[in-house]
Amino acid sequence: MTTERVHFPGLSPRAYEHPADRAALVALRKIPGFDFAIRKVFGFVGDRSLRLAFLASAVRVNERQFPDVHARYIQACTILDVHPVPELYIAQTPIVNAGAIGIDKPFIVINSGTLLLMDDDELQFILAHELGHVLSEHVLYKTMIRLMMRMTIIALSVPLGGAALFAILAGLLEWDRKSELSADRAGLLAIQDPDVAFRAHMKLAGGGHTGQMSVEEFLAQAEEYKAGGSVVDGVVKLLNLLGRTHPFPVLRLAELKEWSEGEDYAAALAGNYAHREEDPKTGLFTEIARGGESYKEDFEKSPDPLVGFVKDLRREVKGAGSSFANFFRRGPKDDGSKDDAPDDDGPGFEA
Repeated sequence: MTTERVHFPGLSPRAYEHPADRAALVALRKIPGFDFAIRKVFGFVGDRSLRLAFLASAVRVNERQFPDVHARYIQACTILDVHPVPELYIAQTPIVNAGAIGIDKPFIVINSGTLLLMDDDELQFILAHELGHVLSEHVLYKTMIRLMMRMTIIALSVPLGGAALFAILAGLLEWDRKSELSADRAGLLAIQDPDVAFRAHMKLAGGGHTGQMSVEEFLAQAEEYKAGGSVVDGVVKLLNLLGRTHPFPVLRLAELKEWSEGEDYAAALAGNYAHREEDPKTGLFTEIARGGESYKEDFEKSPDPLVGFVKDLRREVKGAGSSFANFFRRGPKDDGSKDDAPDDDGPGFEA
């Protein structure tokens, strides 16, 4: 596709962040001294030691090393208005992966297996995805989660302490998965071609033979997975999420397709997007409300049998509670006669 793309000067991450991701980040940042404390607690890892490890064992991308990758990377940084430009490294490993690393001065690492699997546009989508994490300042909290996952394995030997740490980690991992949906949106803003993003996700799931794959069939897989087959299947899906830092590929593609067809993406391409200069005015309760509405909407439209069971149970409990309240409000009928008071079914109906 053409390299002439829309640019987003002053882009705020609010333009692409998933509501649940945004709400959690705003809430964390409103806690006085939270970021400072996290940096101190996990500062022993240090950007310096992390950077030195990759400086010694990987290839730093610039105009003379992987110049084609560098050109694509700089273009993504320019489109998303990311500055200063984080260092980019390519590490020799066949595992298809990439990541933003660091605490105070994050940098990005792309595995060599990713270069072999992705074409130039798909690679740029992945690079922009990682830049989305940097722009949203996810990297500090993601580093914290990775370290907490190691701590949890040790802490589980302490019954109460391990359980408490596991509960906190489970909540953080739920945010972590939502942050990946945000970064996918940043990747799409940079590449501005949904088909490229869809191909990248299919390759992450099924390898490089995209000519043998279909976006429509992949989306059908997502719908089948979301619908499940029974309540037990719903429980299994919840258990499958334990310890996962990324949503499943079929669900990521489905989420991104929905966003690419929505108003926010179209508005951003038209130049109507949130700017960083407005970020300090962001209200905590507004963002939390948006996050809550997002979860509520997902819950209400979910075809998952387990969710359906919970909905039915909620209705039964609500109905039973209403009947119980009506019993005490109207009193029992001790003479077997009809109650003169109208029932709650509405006007025109009698008990």
